[in-house]
Amino acid sequence: MTKQTLQLLEQYFDIHSFTPETKVPAEVFDASVYFISKTHDELSIVVPADTQLDSLEVEREWRALEVLGPLGFSLTGILSNISGVLAQKKISIFAISTFDTDYILVKQDTVTQAIKALRADDYMIIND
Repeated sequence: MTKQTLQLLEQYFDIHSFTPETKVPAEVFDASVYFISKTHDELSIVVPADTQLDSLEVEREWRALEVLGPLGFSLTGILSNISGVLAQKKISIFAISTFDTDYILVKQDTVTQAIKALRADDYMIIND
């Protein structure tokens, strides 16, 4: 029996790091997709690679697998199970959750291996 369906998004993403005092750059809000996280220690912003930001550090060439939803809050273990499959193959992830779903980002050079591992574990992957 297949598990959740994931869709590989077309965009490449960059993960930026800023000081927590940094104001979110205006160009972030013009991006087609973006994720912002702020703590007392840092500000992290994930944007499509064509959005240029002047950050302290940047991790480039990430791809996003979207868990197609919406996923109810009563569902458990989705992110844990997916990350476990990828961890067994030593594939690093950057996970992001929204109200309706989860996104698992993997480096471009591991995306084929990640899709293969997830399919072998009965996940359906849409990547066209």
